[in-house]
Amino acid sequence: MGGLLTAMNRRYGLVFLSLLSLLVYSHCFSQAIPPSDTSKSHARISVDAAKVMNKISSTMYGSCIEDVNHEIYGGLYDQRLFGESFEEPAATFKAIGTGDIHTVSSMWDTVQTGAKGSLLTLDSSHSYTGRQSQVILHAGAPGKILIANRGLNRWGIALRKGQQFAGRIYLRAQQLKGPVTVALQSADGTKTYAIQKIKAVTTEWEKYSFRLTSNGTDAKSRFVIYIENPGKLWVDQAVLGSTGKDSFKGLPIRADIATKMQQEGLNFVRYGGSMVNAPEYRWKKMIGDPDKRPPYQGTWYPYSSNGFGIEDFLKFCEAAGFESAFAINIEETDPDAADLAEYLKGDITTPWGKTRAANGHPQPYKVQYIEIGNEEVIDSDNVNEYDHYIGRFNAMYQAIHDKYPEIKLINAAWWRSQSTNMERVFKALDGKAAYWDLHTDADSAQSGLTVDKRLTKMQALFLKWNPNTDMKCTIFEENGNLHNLQRALGHATTLNATRRHGDFLLTSCAANGLQALGQNDNGWDQGQIFFTPARVWGMPPFYAQQMAAKNHLPLRVMESVEGDLDVTATRSEDGKTLVLHVVNTEKSPVKASIVLKGFPDRKPGVTVWTLAGTLQSENTVENPERVIPKKSTLTLPVNTDCEYVFPATSYSILRFEK
Repeated sequence: MGGLLTAMNRRYGLVFLSLLSLLVYSHCFSQAIPPSDTSKSHARISVDAAKVMNKISSTMYGSCIEDVNHEIYGGLYDQRLFGESFEEPAATFKAIGTGDIHTVSSMWDTVQTGAKGSLLTLDSSHSYTGRQSQVILHAGAPGKILIANRGLNRWGIALRKGQQFAGRIYLRAQQLKGPVTVALQSADGTKTYAIQKIKAVTTEWEKYSFRLTSNGTDAKSRFVIYIENPGKLWVDQAVLGSTGKDSFKGLPIRADIATKMQQEGLNFVRYGGSMVNAPEYRWKKMIGDPDKRPPYQGTWYPYSSNGFGIEDFLKFCEAAGFESAFAINIEETDPDAADLAEYLKGDITTPWGKTRAANGHPQPYKVQYIEIGNEEVIDSDNVNEYDHYIGRFNAMYQAIHDKYPEIKLINAAWWRSQSTNMERVFKALDGKAAYWDLHTDADSAQSGLTVDKRLTKMQALFLKWNPNTDMKCTIFEENGNLHNLQRALGHATTLNATRRHGDFLLTSCAANGLQALGQNDNGWDQGQIFFTPARVWGMPPFYAQQMAAKNHLPLRVMESVEGDLDVTATRSEDGKTLVLHVVNTEKSPVKASIVLKGFPDRKPGVTVWTLAGTLQSENTVENPERVIPKKSTLTLPVNTDCEYVFPATSYSILRFEK
């Protein structure tokens, strides 16, 4: 995440669209109804479609995801339970009626009905993975004792009638006289929607699989494990996930979230951020059986699970059709870096290629990009710290490149154009690092102006230091504290800036890609896609990305603007389509004269998409489409200049065809 951002508390006002912002006016659009001219400013847009300025990367429409604010674990990763490995600190409960004192992992709740003298406790000596497991001891008196999980934030597990879940749980027992029951229940336990009994639990840890089909609908159900007969039971690694259409292409991924990411028009996803800086973040702990992967102290969550890791991310991107990049910790050993390259790219005759195949992926991964670290040396300008990063990058470069030179490595040193250390890093990594990761801020509607200046400075310095360099830039994090229309305009102006720099940019990844509603532990209240256990919807930045991706054309052509508009013009290779990306950050409409050259014989129709509203506008779970693009088709005479009123605080796309 962007390390320089600070948490801010914001209250958003009610969203409204002013009638003035919705006025569409054109002298040459015969179907338009001319409004009164209340525009406070005028502009002139001149485009010469015959003059190509640069070529734009096809992977420009990116998103950054990491497990900050539980966008992965509790969101994209379809594990409906939270705290499944019982690593969280102990919570103590007093049973109503019996007075028995119970200790459970704090992400779980307990209920006792009868069963006087029973006990719940945590065992740090006999866990399956991690540092502790849950113990349920039934003393023999009539009744049951159970533990319950309601998912992330205790939101509840969303059920539909007929929905089927698949689960697994690791158990061991001593002198247990009856079965272990797993069930889906209402939050208060008065209704049971699905139930299965697990019999003959052994004295050694074993995996027990189950399937639960709900007989009702409940947005806030709970998952329970209980016994009603005397004996002692150990519980660890409880997993509950979707099946069928609710899972994405057979992966443990929420289909509704994954599909929404596809609908956004993404073609590049980066998996990384400050989570990779945790000392225990190591790729070899993220492969193979997810139940055997060790929990670790994560950057954002001290009881992080490895149930979803680098390999799971690559499988997801492969299934979704996204180009992928991921970051690794800079303290991975050089041999482990070499093994990673072989695991990704080696055929099954290699030791690590064989391991990958055994883990369910016989073919090499198509991933091209690995980032070495994240926001390295962000908090100082210490030469020794830069030298350490340079040393680690070069060592891992050598280890990876010697085996598979086609893998492109990305430099994660924090960019400070004014620092002499930038030249030091550049000259040490030139010819090795394919890209330098630049992190930007996108909260301001005019963020693109700053991004443009930073990219211009970076590119100029690269060429000054080596006129023949191949090193380019990638924006792996556009950061901020907002997810409203203002942030959408910030993303749109940033995309305009990146278009001006052509293929110097690999991609521009808005962060964060996902956010659980109300889950904002760290100040980055900026998800493009929001979700609850049952709902998924796009915020205004989602729609700005969708509009841009849907109208991507590979060639930027000459454009100039007089007035308060931010504009780029792009054209198809065959010259038959021309698109204008126009951002009006002003709080009043702007009437613009549009002069098109080099695009003769165009059709009279023009398709227009407009995303507009107040800067504070955002979508809510109650009204998820409050701020969405409006599409219209207008008619204009051919070979004629025209005027168009761009609504206040808006992102508009005008698409012309021959």
